[in-house]
Amino acid sequence: MITIVDYGVGNVQAIANIYKRLNIEVTMARDAAAIAGATKIVLPGVGAFDWAMTRLNDSGMRKALDARVGAGQCDVVGICVGMQMLADRSDEGKLPGLGWVPGEVRRFDDARFSTRTHLPHMGWNDVEGRPGEPLFRGMQAPRFYFLHSYYFDPREAGDAIASSDYGGRFTCGVRRGRVAGVQFHPEKSHQWGIALLKNFAEA
Repeated sequence: MITIVDYGVGNVQAIANIYKRLNIEVTMARDAAAIAGATKIVLPGVGAFDWAMTRLNDSGMRKALDARVGAGQCDVVGICVGMQMLADRSDEGKLPGLGWVPGEVRRFDDARFSTRTHLPHMGWNDVEGRPGEPLFRGMQAPRFYFLHSYYFDPREAGDAIASSDYGGRFTCGVRRGRVAGVQFHPEKSHQWGIALLKNFAEA
């Protein structure tokens, strides 16, 4: 079963609808009890980093999530700001992140862009997944939809599982053990997003 963390942030219904169309059982977690037995957790997120962290911290689910992840009892995929929350901190805010994947979230330095562009990064981009990464299993030249001005800078290069280009290469996917995250929106990415969510359910 897929458990989507519903803490009032993120496009949870769109993700749930994809799983329902795939005939994959899905449930919404709105309290700690719903996290206790979860084995496949989707952590969505949109908006500002501190706002999302505050909503999660106030939801009553943070302690249960930390315990479940810390014990290695579940697989997690963070989406968009949900991925950024996996980090230790963000340039966008002052609150600490979850710290499940060591690294920092940094703002794009548009002064260093190699091509003329602007923020936020919005639209479709090619994504290069790391060979053997289960989330990208079976995909050929995938493209995903992005909307962001910040990116995940992992402390360990080996934790990067995907990259894209926006005025230069940046990490758009990370993994540390059973915890993964993607910067793009699979729920808005048509067949590639559906394939990624299916891969997460089946890995």
